[in-house]
Amino acid sequence: MKSNHQNSSRSRSIGAILVDNGILSTADAEQVLLEQKKSNLRFGDAAIRLGLLTTQDIQFALAHQFNYPYLAKGNASISEEITAAFNPFSPVVEQLRALRTQLMLRWFDTDAMRKSLAIVSLDSGEGRSYIASNLAVVFSQLGERTLLIDADLRNPCQHKLFKVSNGSGLSSVLSGRATPHDVVIKVESMRGLSLLPAGATPPNPQELLGREIFQGMLAQAAKAFDVIIIDTAPASLSADAQMIAARAGASLLVARNNLTPAAELQNLATNLQNSNVTIVGSLLNDF
Repeated sequence: MKSNHQNSSRSRSIGAILVDNGILSTADAEQVLLEQKKSNLRFGDAAIRLGLLTTQDIQFALAHQFNYPYLAKGNASISEEITAAFNPFSPVVEQLRALRTQLMLRWFDTDAMRKSLAIVSLDSGEGRSYIASNLAVVFSQLGERTLLIDADLRNPCQHKLFKVSNGSGLSSVLSGRATPHDVVIKVESMRGLSLLPAGATPPNPQELLGREIFQGMLAQAAKAFDVIIIDTAPASLSADAQMIAARAGASLLVARNNLTPAAELQNLATNLQNSNVTIVGSLLNDF
């Protein structure tokens, strides 16, 4: 099925992709075809000469042809804060792809059982949720079946970024009121990406996250997904993040330049290691 999809994507012309995505009108496409034939140019070069398309538009179509889709600017299906979904050739996303490669080499590709990674930061405002959402997107763009879990049961935000309901989610699963099958949402605009939102805010988040059902849920998810990225609550506010990282087995530490106290970050790293959590790496976030 995947091979057929790829062949179908590559067989579509650049013009058809741009028209289907509302970037080029049918009338303008006809003008480009005439210019293409007249000047013996490629479709994209003819469109740029006529001023009907930009280089970015051509990159968008080529990405779809080679099964590396992203969203056109102005697409309102998800927040533009998820940079990797809209501008995959930007320097920021190049850095995220480099981080993805390091995570594959150091964690996900080292053992078939290593599927989960907790994104942990000391405090709010350090970019933890931004990194989690964008990492999930770049993994899905690689062709990995990716699940993003919003395990910040105190102040969740992934449902806002992906513009989905937060009526039920992880808290529903952990309290026994739903199964993962009921609440995991496929992100239709991003191939291979699914989201488990946090759900309703419970009065006892730490107790819920400490239940064995969470470990069992991760084990089941590992059978259906290649990569599981888990967003967490700030570690300075509670023990939630440390508990989640222990369940996942590994964590990526996120800090912000000139904001995160180095000594407190080191204490967090020590506490994680004492809980048998592998710290795959740390990221000094300037995004």
